[in-house]
Amino acid sequence: MAAETGDGLTGSVARRHTDPMAPDTAPPLPDEDRGCLRAVLAVPIGILTLLSAFFCWTALTVRPQGVWDVDAYRGIDVSCFVTIALSTALLGMWLPPSVRRVVPWTWVAPGALLGVVAAVRWALAS
Repeated sequence: MAAETGDGLTGSVARRHTDPMAPDTAPPLPDEDRGCLRAVLAVPIGILTLLSAFFCWTALTVRPQGVWDVDAYRGIDVSCFVTIALSTALLGMWLPPSVRRVVPWTWVAPGALLGVVAAVRWALAS
């Protein structure tokens, strides 16, 4: 009863803070969910980077047997294109400011580097 018999404003404030069922009116901190968001974004970033690495490795290891080996050149072209597309998707996912605040650029740098390697390989294979 002592909390209810206060001087108007003080009594209601005291009652609100002691009531366990009262809603929390404090605004959330901006970096409160940083760990959770990192964990959620780590999965697609990891998958896109691993797929990009696989296709880049494929583009670098395929060797045409001669000028007439059109299938090998086509395989290099497709592997390079897929690597560049995956790297672009990875960078596109990282571009929004809300993601850049949580995910450092070092997480995206390997995928971007693989895209550059694939672009160079594609230019040299043609």
